[in-house]
Amino acid sequence: MTAADNGAAGFDSSAAYQLHRQAELRDEAFGALAYHFGTRRLSFLKAPILVEVVRALGASISVDEAVERCAVPESQRTAILQALAGLAGSQMIERRVTESRVTRPRAWSEPAEGVSL
Repeated sequence: MTAADNGAAGFDSSAAYQLHRQAELRDEAFGALAYHFGTRRLSFLKAPILVEVVRALGASISVDEAVERCAVPESQRTAILQALAGLAGSQMIERRVTESRVTRPRAWSEPAEGVSL
């Protein structure tokens, strides 16, 4: 789903997102409260499946994967993606910069590439 599909400018469900670094979730009986310490905004996440998806964002390669991992029913996907777009618009979630692959230095006990012991 693209930004044009859900009405939120800049939200792309094929991109990686995470809970904003200045935001936290607090579990509540109805779902969760999301509080952004920078903007002092408070959001009520009233759908437990939405809370589950927001928590899964950081460990997923995309929003779509998080939705899939949480087994969001097809009938609820559009609503969940719209809610996530709204959370992105209010800075509760942010696009995650994917880490570039950094070559791990080899340990002393590992042979150099192309060298057999």
